Amino acid sequence: MRSWSVRHARGLTTIYAGVEAILVKLHPLLRRIGYARLEKPVFAVEKLAKGFLFDSQSCGQCVVGSTGLSCPMNCPKKLRNGPCGGVRMNGKCEIYADIDCVWVLAWEGNKRLKSSEYPIQFVQPAIDNRLAGSSAWLREVRSKVGSVSNEI
Repeated sequence: MRSWSVRHARGLTTIYAGVEAILVKLHPLLRRIGYARLEKPVFAVEKLAKGFLFDSQSCGQCVVGSTGLSCPMNCPKKLRNGPCGGVRMNGKCEIYADIDCVWVLAWEGNKRLKSSEYPIQFVQPAIDNRLAGSSAWLREVRSKVGSVSNEI
C-alpha cells in the first residue's frame, strides 16, 4: 500500500489538506472537549489510517507531507532528511535488499506533487522520541491555531 500512496501523492495530499482544514475549524470544539481527552481515540484512528496508507510508524511528528507520502521512519536507520548514501543501484535499501529505499519512494512521491512544490527539500527537525505514540494530527491542529507546545 505504501507504493500506491506514493503513486497517488497529489490526490492524497489534497484530501489531507481538506481534512486538516476541517480539523482546524473544529478547534474550538476540540478545545472544549479537551485535547488530552481526545488523544487516545484520535491517535487510534490516525494510527489505523496512516498505518494502512503509509506504513506509518506513529512517531508523533509526521512529515509524510514533506516526504512524498513515504514515512521516513521506515528507514532502518531512521533517517529523517534523506538517504544514507547506501542506496543500491536498483533503488533498494542497503540494509534490506528486498525493500525499496524509503527515500527513493519519497522522491518519486514528491515528483507527483505540483511542479512548483518540492517539500522534500526542506530540512526536518530531529525526531523527539517522547512524542512517539501520540497524535500528530492533534498537534498539527494546535500548531495551526497557535496553541501547541511540544509536550504530549
